[in-house]
Amino acid sequence: MPEKDTKKSSVRNNDFVEFVVDVNRVTKVTKGGKRFSFSAFVVSGDRKGRIGIALGKSREVSMAIAKATNKARKSMFNVALRNDTIPYSVEGRHGACRVVLRSASKGTGVIAGGAVRAVMEALGVKDVLTKSLRSGSRNNVVKATLNALAKLRSAEELARQRGKTVQEMVRGI
Repeated sequence: MPEKDTKKSSVRNNDFVEFVVDVNRVTKVTKGGKRFSFSAFVVSGDRKGRIGIALGKSREVSMAIAKATNKARKSMFNVALRNDTIPYSVEGRHGACRVVLRSASKGTGVIAGGAVRAVMEALGVKDVLTKSLRSGSRNNVVKATLNALAKLRSAEELARQRGKTVQEMVRGI
């Protein structure tokens, strides 16, 4: 049962969703003429807290997207979420790009630009405030967003690291 299909996303088996963030055409000029090649940058997620990204290259766009999708599914990792948002505000960087993610109250929606929105929808986040700063390169924005998400820790994980229970951390003991 596919959910809303746009030209950028598709729902496949195992409830994975893929967003094609960027497709780039490269031309190699040879003695015999021009050779075209394509690279596709894909974000893949299960909308339950797992996400992966990958770059696929091929002579055809569809093959580049297929390669990127397979790589993205293999490179998936878990992100700590709290209900339908992130647990706390965090900032990620990649190259010249900076992305700020803030948790939001229920009903806010995904307030994000194109590349960050693709990541949040693939992740399953429904309420978040984001701001992309400096570089507008889609690939770098996605990588900065993943850098920020990788910094997130759940309350259980933080309590385990500190040798306390979650209740002790909340009370401030």
